[in-house]
Amino acid sequence: MNDLPDLLERLRAGLPADALHTDPDVTASYANDMASFCASGVPAVVALPSTVEQVQHILRTATELRVPVVPQGARTGLSGAANASDGCIVLSLTKMDRILEISPVDRIAVVEPGVINATLSRAVAEHGLSYPPDPSSWEMCTIGGNIGTASGGLCCVKYGVTAEYVLGLDVVLADGRLLTTGRRTAKGVAGYDLTRLFVGSEGSLGVIVRATLALRPRPPRQLALAAEFPSAAAACEAVCAIMEQGHAPSLLELMDRTTVRAVNRLGRMGLPDTTEALLLAAFDTPDPAADLAAVGKLCTAAGATGVVPAEDEAESELLLQARRMSLTALETVASATMIDDVCVPRSRLGAMLEGTAAIAEEYGLTIGVCAHAGDGNTHPVVCFDHTDPDQSRRARESFDAIMALGLGLGGTITGEHGVGVLKKEWLARELGPVGIEIQRGIKHAFDPLGLLNPGKLF
Repeated sequence: MNDLPDLLERLRAGLPADALHTDPDVTASYANDMASFCASGVPAVVALPSTVEQVQHILRTATELRVPVVPQGARTGLSGAANASDGCIVLSLTKMDRILEISPVDRIAVVEPGVINATLSRAVAEHGLSYPPDPSSWEMCTIGGNIGTASGGLCCVKYGVTAEYVLGLDVVLADGRLLTTGRRTAKGVAGYDLTRLFVGSEGSLGVIVRATLALRPRPPRQLALAAEFPSAAAACEAVCAIMEQGHAPSLLELMDRTTVRAVNRLGRMGLPDTTEALLLAAFDTPDPAADLAAVGKLCTAAGATGVVPAEDEAESELLLQARRMSLTALETVASATMIDDVCVPRSRLGAMLEGTAAIAEEYGLTIGVCAHAGDGNTHPVVCFDHTDPDQSRRARESFDAIMALGLGLGGTITGEHGVGVLKKEWLARELGPVGIEIQRGIKHAFDPLGLLNPGKLF
């Protein structure tokens, strides 16, 4: 057991008084993220540093006293990656929330990890630029958390995910040393790509304290369409046709029947309850109306029973709002949800949705699916009564069955939510023994004492 008085005394020597919290009610509020079925421990203390030097002091102290450290952002994650362990220092980076630089010439932004994604997006927009990664939680999630889980978003089909925009990082290592990786230039291949190594590492290799991010010119406003299909298979056929024909939508999203009905109940969106699948496509090209017309024809050829293109930005935003509220709407179906994050090749998307529907029937549960269809990244949401032990058991078993289905289709257990606690066993299955051995070796090289976010990933 840690010597708490000694730990607190050492921490206070390098931190302001308001940067440490030990009140049980406060520490309990930092114990977990938004994932279900993920164990969490009781933190010894919550630290909220505001400078790089304070983070270094915390990690030096943790190393000297052999105390585990769990880095956290806004705790909007869905895999338990930010869950506390017993006796740990929770290292919350939310106070490190400054945008340090925006350079329109170099097309970069330099930010601290606690900057909210939407805050950065709005700030760079004032310079005619955009930061494309836009997770559905963009109004709450932090850039540090986005980097830690290699998050994606609705526009990733055209613009890619977080990993493609991280040029360089400042990282405090477990022993308190400061490591700078990457660059701020458009090109750079000097040495191993340590920057990419930290992207998606879930705080297990070091604590990100600064990030240099690539920006793009702000695209034109997008126009969207909605296409109603009589089956998920028909909608997935349309997705394949759209991509095969070389179209570059800025968004290509899918909602199954369960999701559409949940969205209607929550938002009174007026979407057709008769639909089995709703496909949303958007373009931010110079002539989006022409692109939507071409995609509309492909949807009709694939069996769409209705294709409704938006006439203006307001109508487009209304359509996209339905997709953005999908996960929230599914959370109203039952007292608890488990949100899966399986990504398969686009060509197997139909099989993934059909297989998920079969799993829902087999386990007698409601499972809604919303998906970044253009990437093959599905989010099956298992809805269940958490007070019913049998439903809870079936929910966990169906969750595992969905991941097994995804791997069997040549996919991966996570496209953007990370591994955390929730998918540790499945990571081992996906990577295999040699892959796990190599990754553990990398972990040991950066964190030989195993103090950073222990119990996650492996």
